[in-house]
Amino acid sequence: MTSWTPPSGTLQQQDGIWRPAQISNVSYPEDGNDACFQIEKGSYWFAHRNECILTLLSQFPPGGEVYDIGGGNGFVSLALQNASIDSVLVEPGNGARNASRRGVSRVIHAALEDTGFAEGSLPAAGAFDVVEHIDDDVAFLRTIHRFLKPGGRFYGTVPALQALWSEEDVHAGHFRRHDQNGISTRLRAAGFEVEFVAYFFSWLVLPVFLLRSLPFRLHGTPPKPSLDSAKRDHTLPDLLGGMVNLVHAWELDRLRRRRSPTTGSSLIFCARKHV
Repeated sequence: MTSWTPPSGTLQQQDGIWRPAQISNVSYPEDGNDACFQIEKGSYWFAHRNECILTLLSQFPPGGEVYDIGGGNGFVSLALQNASIDSVLVEPGNGARNASRRGVSRVIHAALEDTGFAEGSLPAAGAFDVVEHIDDDVAFLRTIHRFLKPGGRFYGTVPALQALWSEEDVHAGHFRRHDQNGISTRLRAAGFEVEFVAYFFSWLVLPVFLLRSLPFRLHGTPPKPSLDSAKRDHTLPDLLGGMVNLVHAWELDRLRRRRSPTTGSSLIFCARKHV
């Protein structure tokens, strides 16, 4: 088996994980990765997001390894790996260790700015529910653009619609939610050619607005929910599950046809660095 080395002269390997000398802080709850680690595997939300990501990559294939920036516990990286898509997890939190235990084979425990990646060295990159955690998100996108090879693709997901802002965004350390025009404008400002942007989780817009956003506007920020309540939020009742699966199948079909639902609580996109 050929050993793998990241495109950086500053990272050092220890116990199978690559690390810089120092890791920068990010806007993400300290216990966020460990909480997600206990939720992801049984979550309809994480499962459908992975299916959407894999469908997007089938329509807009990467030209090599996909660097999963801020990839948490490696739930996406492992799905890519299992689909025979080479992936590299880049994660500044303790999710890097979780990902390694989970079976992700290429793990870098670092924030993007700490990696020391060579300019123009990454074949492709992804940031799945990461951009919303960055205050100066255009600068972050420009950094990714600089690290990509000419023609390299960048994939991402972000929470959609500022009208859906709620305590979940506050507790998660988000700076904003996006719409199609907003994320496209930011990507172009960073130098990307936008190839595709689409909503998904179309059925969640009304429940999120009624059960989270509206109470938040009326009553302010409640205490952070417990792990048990978060697990319940990521589990569908049997009666609802069948209908939701039909909507998810419809959304995947839309993605395969490169079309977008008219709305959704999340956005998925593909952009490209000019050759």
